[in-house]
Amino acid sequence: MSIVRPLKSIPVGVVVERRLTDNPWIDQVWRPVAVLAGVPDTEPWTKLSEEGGRALFYVGAAEVELYPSDTTQYRDNLMSDSPFLWVALRPTESEPPYEIVAVTADTAEGEALTETGTNLVEPVPMPDQIADEVASFVTVHHVERVFFKRKRDRPDTEALGRRSVIPENKK
Repeated sequence: MSIVRPLKSIPVGVVVERRLTDNPWIDQVWRPVAVLAGVPDTEPWTKLSEEGGRALFYVGAAEVELYPSDTTQYRDNLMSDSPFLWVALRPTESEPPYEIVAVTADTAEGEALTETGTNLVEPVPMPDQIADEVASFVTVHHVERVFFKRKRDRPDTEALGRRSVIPENKK
């Protein structure tokens, strides 16, 4: 997602769900449901299970990239009751119907991935093994930054006043 190279990348596998609907405008709804710690030896878009109108698919591999500048977001995510990974999928207009855009532990990046309006972005539970790796990364690389609130410059009231139409040298 960034030009800067991550200090750590965690390989993961992404699982999505396809659920049939009773909606007259759409036949099915897709959504990410899980991230696997590690990448299984399975072909992308392998159907894992099907039950009733619900099917699970292994979509493929991705990497959770960790940057030292984002440790505050990782820490806040880990401190929540249930830490999440955000999975973003982009429609392909062909088969397979989606491709993986990103998987992130950064809450701000997860929100930013929704800005296109076409990406399918869902938070999924963070597996314990990944949470442990993210926590150790935060422990090693986090630097507490003091919040500095900028103050506005006071306006120059003389600059806002009316100016004389007659030039100074003609008075």
